[in-house]
This record gives sequence, C-alpha cells and structure tokens, in this order.
Amino acid sequence: MGDHPRNRVIAVDAKPEPIHIDLSTNAIIVVDMQNDFGAPGGMFDRAGIDIIMIRRIVEPTSRVLTAARRTGIPIVYLKQEHSPDLADAGDAGSPHRIKHRPLALGEPVRAPDGTEGRILVKDTWNTAILPELAPHDGDVVVSKHRYSGFYETALDERLRALGVASLIFVGATTSVCVESTLRDAMYRDYQCVLLADCTAEPIGFGLPRSNHDASLLTIELLFGWVSTSDQFMTALAQ
Repeated sequence: MGDHPRNRVIAVDAKPEPIHIDLSTNAIIVVDMQNDFGAPGGMFDRAGIDIIMIRRIVEPTSRVLTAARRTGIPIVYLKQEHSPDLADAGDAGSPHRIKHRPLALGEPVRAPDGTEGRILVKDTWNTAILPELAPHDGDVVVSKHRYSGFYETALDERLRALGVASLIFVGATTSVCVESTLRDAMYRDYQCVLLADCTAEPIGFGLPRSNHDASLLTIELLFGWVSTSDQFMTALAQ
C-alpha cells in the first residue's frame, strides 16, 4: 500500500455538487464483486440473469483500486455469504430465505474451476472475489449475510478503527446491496460517494430507466453524491 495521504483534501466533481474528500479519512467499499454475482457459472449466471453489466464494471473498478492503493486509501471488501448450515440466512419463512430460494441458495454446484461449490456459501469458489479484483495484503474483507454490509457485521467498527469518515462505493448490485449499504452508512454519518460506472444492476437493465438509474437519482438527491471513476481519479491526480 502507498504512503498514507495525511491532511490531503481533494475536490471530486459529482452530482448534485462537487464534494471535498479528505483522503486521510477516506476508504473504498467494494460491494459483493464475487463469483456468484459476476462470473460465468456463478449464481446469477446459473439463474439466467444477465451479468454483462457487472462484467463491464470490472475494468474501471480495477483502475480505481489501483489508484487507491497507490495513494494509500484503505480498501474494504464486502462479501455476501452464509455459513454451511445456512443458520445465518433466517428460517424457512424469513424474507431473506424466501427471496433467495429462486437463486438456489446453499445448493451444491460444480464450480468452473472443478471444485465442489455451494451457492452463496462461505469458503467456496462461489463467494470468492473475482480474480481481477482480488484483495491484496492489507485490504479488509468483511463477510455479511444480508444486503447491507452494516447488518450484524463489524464493518462500522473496522471503519471507525481506521479513522474513516467518508466512503467511495463500487460494486454490485446498485439498487440492492450497494444502496442498502450506502443508506446504512449515511445513517451513521459517513459521507458517501458512489462511482456510477463502477456499479451495476441487472434489474431493469435495458429499460428506458433501470433500477441502476433510479438508485443514482435517489442517492444524489438524498443519501450522498454520485461521481465516476474518471472524475475520482482526476481529483486524485491533482
């Protein structure tokens, strides 16, 4: 990791207005960029859900993470995953369990790498971070078992321990796990910036207005700021 950027404030072009970010108290949140969501043979792909929009954000997200590491900004990965007995997924009648039933939560599968996998279960190929975005030594990885990265996790404590006050969001999916986590971050008084070209959402993809678009509008109006990878890295370069 690069030198820690003490007392360095950058101005990031964003909607609804530019935002000043102190890099000494900033972190990148990478939401659920794991095989089950973004890789051929993962949960989404097996369920017939198009993952092209998630594949498209891998390259700009990789560039952001490279720039962040060079600058010394902490990177925190979130992974949606469950224990092998699915005890942390709720009982059979819980909304979380019901909504994940069509996606075959917990079902054994043969992973593309030949290993025995299980849908959204810890310590399998399915919940590993996409290899193009794999964590480096020193990055933080937080396991979660609901859409929000703050629900029954140590995320807030880890961020406070790092002295973090503002967050840059990348990952998938925009209107579900990204927005859920960003809202919970805002409730905890973190300043939140979402990079639009580094987030993606299958729901409504291809419609005149997708769930991704709706989330961006809601976030820029009420929950934070919306920018792009180019705008963020331009601010870093300055």
